[in-house]
This record gives sequence, C-alpha cells and structure tokens, in this order.
Amino acid sequence: MKNTALTLCSLFVLVLAAARAADAPLYLDNGIVRIGIDRSSGGSIFSFACVSNSVNLLNHNDRGRFIQQSYYGNVDGSMWNTQPWRWNPVQGGDWKGSPAKLITSSVITNAGLPSALFTRSIPKHWASGEDITNAVMEQQITLTNAMAHIRFRFAYSGTVAHTATHQELPAVFIDGAYTNLVFYGGDKPWTGDALTRAIPGWPNEGKRTTEHWAAYVNHADYGVGVFTPGTGELTCYRYTGDGKTGPEGSACSYFAPVRLMAITPGFAFEYDVWLTIGTSSEIRSRFQSVR
Repeated sequence: MKNTALTLCSLFVLVLAAARAADAPLYLDNGIVRIGIDRSSGGSIFSFACVSNSVNLLNHNDRGRFIQQSYYGNVDGSMWNTQPWRWNPVQGGDWKGSPAKLITSSVITNAGLPSALFTRSIPKHWASGEDITNAVMEQQITLTNAMAHIRFRFAYSGTVAHTATHQELPAVFIDGAYTNLVFYGGDKPWTGDALTRAIPGWPNEGKRTTEHWAAYVNHADYGVGVFTPGTGELTCYRYTGDGKTGPEGSACSYFAPVRLMAITPGFAFEYDVWLTIGTSSEIRSRFQSVR
C-alpha cells in the first residue's frame, strides 16, 4: 500500500506539473523584441518588450486587457456588471475573470529554431461568460527586426445574423504610464506631415487615422504602436483607476482600430496587425516600410 501511495502521489505531481506547463506563457524572441502570449487566457498577447531592457509595455490587469480579438453583434439581454451589453466574443475571457478556452498552441520552427507562435481558441462572451462554441479565433505571430506581425482570424458558424457594428481590430491595452496618443489623421498620409498628439479622456473618444496606425508614448516620446491596414478610425480612452501603472496596474491606455462589419452566418475574417516599440518617428517609419 505504501508503494502504491507513493506511485499515486508521484503521478499526481506529474499531472499537476503538466497542467501548469500547459498554461505557462509562450514567448517569441528574435534578440530585438520579445512577445508573449497568455495560454491561460485564450492565447492573448500580454507582453511586448525590447530585449535590451525587458520592459513590458502592455497592460493585462484583467481578461479583457490584452492585445486581442474582440467582436460585437446584437443586443442580447446580457449585462456587463450593471450595464446592458451585446453579443461580444472575446479572446481572453469574461469580465468576471473566467478564461477563454485554448484549443491548441504551438511554436512553429524553421531550421530547428522558433519562428512563429500559433493559437486556436474558443472565445468567451464578455458579459454573460458563456463559451461561444460556434466561433473560433486563431492567431499566428512572427517577428522581423523590431516588429511583430500578427495574423488574426475569426470564423463564425452560428445561425444568427448580427447587425453591423464597429469591430475592434484588435483591442489594444497599453501600460497606463504611456499617456500620449500619437496618430496621423490628415489628408496627406505617408508624406511626413505633422502627427497629432492627444491625451484621451474617459469614456471613449473617436479619432480619424488616415495612416491606419496609432501609438501610446510617454513624456520622452517612447512607446508602442499598432498598425492595422484597412482601418481609418479608432476608438480610445485612458482609464486612471487607482493610478497604479505597470503591466498589471489598474491604469491603462486603450485604443482599437475599428471597422464597420456585420457578423452573419458563414462569416470568416482575417486581418494583419504590426506592432513595434520606439519613438513616434521610428514607429511611423517602420509601419511605412510594410504598408
């Protein structure tokens, strides 16, 4: 009996270790930038940093705060806390903290070296917390020099035809210490015309982005930018919370490039996003090189 107990105990330890390993973050690092996904939250992107200083510029205070896929549909009687909400599949999880279900995650190798991260997940309804089993989210991430390239995919096999609404492509949550929103909204895109700088308030504000990118930077003009071709608008806000910044702080700087789309039966949508870290001029120059 003693030997059996030891065997069962050892087995339990191995199973527990395997479960923890399955939820452990995955990173991709090319010696310049490092990106990380949270496998306990649908594989959402929770970390993006320069290798030289390892400072994560993203915020991941709750299951909604990542760089992640998020879509909207019909008003459905659901409630976010006390606020009436709508159909809202989210990659990370729901507002109460329940995680979205990760189906698979893998590191793709090339010549024996890690070259990409891939995930497939079942989204959560942000307000109701139900698994949206008639939808699948995928992402593939690669790194080139100082940029991360993400290919997002969303497929819907449901029967409900949702009305057209602005979709977050993607939702972006950045450390609250990066307070200044930088973008170009003029009529001379990619000509070097002056950028617009603003500190958004609360709640959401809308901006026109004719170069299809935006960034949050600090007082030294250093931060993180996101480029989503095919979007010409964004929604944004700054939430100060209790004033605590950092990756897990309650304060955050948010924006989402948006596009009006209706999710209907058979809907499948893929889009590309680029991320980079630097000054506003460096960010703009890198995005211009891949536009």
